[in-house]
Amino acid sequence: MARLHKKIRQDALKEKLQTSPFLTDEDLAGLLSVSVQTVRLDRLEMGIPELRERTRQMAQEAQIKLRSIASGEVVGDLIDLDLGKSGISVMTVTPDMVFEKNRVARSHFIFAQADSLALAVIDALTAVTGVANIKYKVPIHVGDKLIAKAEVVKKRGNKYFVWVKTRNAKQEVFRGKFIMVSLE
Repeated sequence: MARLHKKIRQDALKEKLQTSPFLTDEDLAGLLSVSVQTVRLDRLEMGIPELRERTRQMAQEAQIKLRSIASGEVVGDLIDLDLGKSGISVMTVTPDMVFEKNRVARSHFIFAQADSLALAVIDALTAVTGVANIKYKVPIHVGDKLIAKAEVVKKRGNKYFVWVKTRNAKQEVFRGKFIMVSLE
């Protein structure tokens, strides 16, 4: 009976990480109602690396696929890329990214993450931003981890319509609708 419970728990752990690969061991422990140590032991037994290693592996795989911009030009860490379809980048707000007076993140950093991700998902050798319709929804602060997800929603001729939504741990903080233009 204990083996059955363990198998069910490990299947649930694997499923949670497939849908949300950025969950920490602490997050997983809470979701599965087990101790952090149990999560770590299950991960080790299943050959699943810790969060930092999972993120690093995803970033390496994503950067190999880039076409329209160089990997060093992506703002944030590109961790998933399906050219012509979607991508994900992660960025942690650092002290140099905020205004000194109110400690709120400067908007151009959040925009740069979204814009460079929108460019990264384009399946073209050369592309530029044609139009950006953006909305900042809540203030962002030092230490916030921003996860931006881009999706190509339509392609018409040499134009790609890309939506980027950025979240912190609690909510959506930024949304952008971009028209990216392939110059090929």
